[in-house]
Amino acid sequence: MNEDVLLTMRHIEKRFPGVLALNNVDFTLRKGEIHALMGENGAGKSTLIKILTGVYQMDGGEVTIEGQPVVIHSPQDAQNSGISTVYQEITLCPNLTVAENMFIGREDSAWIRQKEYEKRADEILEKLGIPTRGVTQLGRCSLAIQQMVAIARAVDMKCKVLILDEPTSSLDDKEVNMLFKLMRDLKAEGVGIIFVTHFLEQVYEVSDRITVLRNGELVGEYPVEELPQVQLVSKMLGENLIEELPEVQTETKMIGTDQDGVSAVGEMIREEIKKNSDVFYEAESLSSNQALPFDFKIRKGEVNGFTGLLGSGRSESVRAIFGADKVTGGTVKIKGEQVKINRPIDAMKHGIGYLAEDRKRDGIIADLSVRENIILALQVMNGFFKPISRSESEAFADEYIKVLNIKTASRETPVGSLSGGNQQKVILARWLLTHPDYLILDEPTRGIDIGTKWEIQKLVLKLAEDGVSVTFISSEIEEMLRTCSRLIVMRDRHVVGELKGDDLNQAQVMKTIAGGEA
Repeated sequence: MNEDVLLTMRHIEKRFPGVLALNNVDFTLRKGEIHALMGENGAGKSTLIKILTGVYQMDGGEVTIEGQPVVIHSPQDAQNSGISTVYQEITLCPNLTVAENMFIGREDSAWIRQKEYEKRADEILEKLGIPTRGVTQLGRCSLAIQQMVAIARAVDMKCKVLILDEPTSSLDDKEVNMLFKLMRDLKAEGVGIIFVTHFLEQVYEVSDRITVLRNGELVGEYPVEELPQVQLVSKMLGENLIEELPEVQTETKMIGTDQDGVSAVGEMIREEIKKNSDVFYEAESLSSNQALPFDFKIRKGEVNGFTGLLGSGRSESVRAIFGADKVTGGTVKIKGEQVKINRPIDAMKHGIGYLAEDRKRDGIIADLSVRENIILALQVMNGFFKPISRSESEAFADEYIKVLNIKTASRETPVGSLSGGNQQKVILARWLLTHPDYLILDEPTRGIDIGTKWEIQKLVLKLAEDGVSVTFISSEIEEMLRTCSRLIVMRDRHVVGELKGDDLNQAQVMKTIAGGEA
């Protein structure tokens, strides 16, 4: 065995009911290496990390550290094996001091006086170049410093393997540079670092190797200098023949050529946009507490989309449009008139609907019936002092159950008992009932069957034919190309391109996501 190899995971398998989450996955980490673990949502990254940290138990495979097999049944086993994790969400105690957080829960902490805590903490912080002191209350520190304190705690616990799970997602450029310096310093001391992130440029700035997972399987391990960004994107998304794609596709091919008439409807939409080019919604320098400033507009009857890897800022951008996150700047016009949209109810009153990315968290109310879920948005717009009558709500529910072919035992069935695809149709019905002028659909087809996907795609094009403006977000590029006439491309929370016409093809989309590298 290579003496530089620190950690190996071989033939790892993990099953959940009805799902093979990891299938024969290998992973190798070397001493003094920063190793990026990459993959889109559902690729298996989190499952692999949870097996390594003892949160999940693997169903097959072997883990070794420095050549010795280890069995990890719990986070404590992982810690005893020299494995520490710093998560995106800080798991320390903000009401305690930095020193108390560094030593809390450790066997030797009961025998150390407060002043000794602080002295030892100061020594560690100074050695690692972390600009804070042990006596400082953690909650007064920036997120970057809090993450570094978590890393300092791990280092003092003699960690050999340090897992950093999306550590830069809430940091500004200066804070990212501070974190990267600390990572490089730990690398020089022989610590192996697993770096999980969605920011491509950061991967290439700080990593030595990249392992790519897709759909629970290993795509490959690559030295960073041998894997250009465009090839990384290709491997993450599963489009391995990107270099063989034609440079230009016709608009008919972009819309799709299925036998159900999606292509024909798409052509009708394009003609309609040419006839009626009025801009419905326009934003300049719009920003929120989650989205960097961006410009955006959409015309009546247009289907456009935001595309980019998970974490690129596409969902944060549409949440800013809807007022779902705190808006911090910019101007918005509806039909040429300046308006204020600071809350979802403001957007709704201006004819905007929003199907959120996470339907279980932000969409359905699982314990309410199909009927109650469908009328929810309309009831909010009417105000709760003007309740929709039972007979009206039943009529609305019956209409959309029929129109959208929602498979449910009855309108009174709890929506949580429906399949994912039918839950998605219920949320669509909720917004269609408000008769929106502009509908934002964030991952409307994720996790649903092929037949329902096609139904939703055709519905989107039919809405556009009827004059509704639609912004469509999907992780599947082919789906975006079938439905959208214009794509806004995002990377690392910035708009990096806008594609339409002859540029609207897979090769160009993926090259733009990757930064234009060949």
